[in-house]
Amino acid sequence: MTAVIAAALNFWGPDGPSMMTAVVHAQDERVETPVFSAAATAYAQREVDLSLGLLSHFVRGSASPSLLTQWWGESRPAAVLHSRDREAVLEGWLTPLM
Repeated sequence: MTAVIAAALNFWGPDGPSMMTAVVHAQDERVETPVFSAAATAYAQREVDLSLGLLSHFVRGSASPSLLTQWWGESRPAAVLHSRDREAVLEGWLTPLM
């Protein structure tokens, strides 16, 4: 059911989520990046699992949150990514870590 709701929200929704700034501190590094607010959209379980996998790499130190800032600087999406697109981005970050 969650996947159906997430798919439906990819086709309909308000103007899109508002922007916020995510700040991550790791050792002596502080990373800030603009992100879309999660409150305005739903997530499929696969996307949640991929996100948690990436977060676990951040916690273990095997990946740096700076890759989020790097991706944002390189891609600058013009609109909110659909669920499958977000999953593809997460997979792209996780694949080299496996």
